[in-house]
Amino acid sequence: MSPEAIRIHAALPQTQCTRCGLPDCAAYAQAIADGEAEINQCPPGGAEGIARLAALTGRPILPLNPANGVEGPRAIAVIDEGWCIGCTLCLDACPTDAILGSNKLMHTVIEPYCTGCELCVPVCPVDCISMENVTGNRTGWRAWSQADADQALERYQARSERLRREAAENQERLEAKARAKLADLPAHTLGAEGAEAERKRAVIEAALARARARRGTLP
Repeated sequence: MSPEAIRIHAALPQTQCTRCGLPDCAAYAQAIADGEAEINQCPPGGAEGIARLAALTGRPILPLNPANGVEGPRAIAVIDEGWCIGCTLCLDACPTDAILGSNKLMHTVIEPYCTGCELCVPVCPVDCISMENVTGNRTGWRAWSQADADQALERYQARSERLRREAAENQERLEAKARAKLADLPAHTLGAEGAEAERKRAVIEAALARARARRGTLP
């Protein structure tokens, strides 16, 4: 991120809800810094959040864009455990690893880690997730603290690093299997069998080359 984007990012609530229209808070901060997004696209930050961004960027204060949502109280996800089928889709959707569970086993929400992003709700195939208001009439930054934002960012970054690590480990396993198959192919066999072996060898070597190229571009 650019220096300006870093300052803007620090002023965001870090719910990672994507309601701004960007993949996460960091992307929104960079888009604001680049002049590609307005400062009124963050419903969790609400009016106070817009005022903070206006002060940082020198832009005029705007009302929250209704296309991005409305300012509201903080809510947390609640799973009806009697209906949960253990599909793990909500685990994949949660940006802060606030849901605990595994395949075909009941899931539950770790309430202090839930940012109220609501990303788990639409992916649930049995509609067993609801959002529960936990701050009453307090909305925006009155329903959210800097400590909450710091914790959410820390967990989001830890999850992102875990996903990168798992992706790299999976890629390494696939490459190891490909190398093992390559080693099992006869190096010099005559006739049709040899031609097929050489074709397979070329396909595997090309796949390995593409994999190495992809790994070189990972963040």
